[in-house]
Amino acid sequence: MFNLIVSGGGWAESRDTFMIGRTFEYTSDELVSRFKPNGVLDFDAIRSLPTLFMEESWGSDPQYARVGRIIEASESGGTISLEYFYDPEIAPISNETLESIARELDIAEFEFSRTHWAVKNQDLFRVLLRHANPKRKQPKVFSLSDPEQIEPLLVSAMMPFSSQFDQVYTALQEVSEQYGLRCRRADDIWENPAVMQDVVSLIDKSRVVICDCTGRNPNVFYEAGIAHTLGREVILITQAESDIPFDLRHLRYVAYLNNGEGLRDLKSKLEQRISALVGA
Repeated sequence: MFNLIVSGGGWAESRDTFMIGRTFEYTSDELVSRFKPNGVLDFDAIRSLPTLFMEESWGSDPQYARVGRIIEASESGGTISLEYFYDPEIAPISNETLESIARELDIAEFEFSRTHWAVKNQDLFRVLLRHANPKRKQPKVFSLSDPEQIEPLLVSAMMPFSSQFDQVYTALQEVSEQYGLRCRRADDIWENPAVMQDVVSLIDKSRVVICDCTGRNPNVFYEAGIAHTLGREVILITQAESDIPFDLRHLRYVAYLNNGEGLRDLKSKLEQRISALVGA
């Protein structure tokens, strides 16, 4: 058995409140009698159950649920004050994943869009063990978002931090915009003290990563390796074919010249590649 608590406003880290009028909706009469005898919540019994803290599904952004335990619960003025913790060994679970296994958890479709508290007579851990994705293994020198959160409209550009590549970057932005995508490079963002973490976070969020191998820049090669390891769609471009590393020459790449005509040709070639990727 487990508690299913769905909130319309998301959950805090350790303390929150819940409307008592929404408790034990979509719960069998047998379980209501067991955990709410004579209409009074048995908080001791409730605390013994694992809890799935879920956010209502709405809009286009993904929502994530957490698995944890209720430590303390008390009723006052029509609300329940909750103190709880999330299990650090269980990664956040997307509502999309939960919807795919909802039948096994005895969660009805409409429960994903309704703030309520239910008790389900299912083995939460057994079901999640069969279906939920494992936690991402974290590298030693930078961190990755857990769970993975790819932005479907994001393209990232990996190139040397030099004004010589500004027009190239502009061309990449323009061709991306033609397909409703937005192109960014790491020097556009300042979210972390370490530049490397900004670069990795940008790659990790991207649907497509464009790597400019011009000049055999070691940072770009390192970033291309990260993108390939994370399973991103990688497009290699270069102003000199000899700058493509030997280990990558078996991959398709786009050669271009850094002038007006050459950048127009680059945009034309990238249109074909991006169109194929977006349409995939």
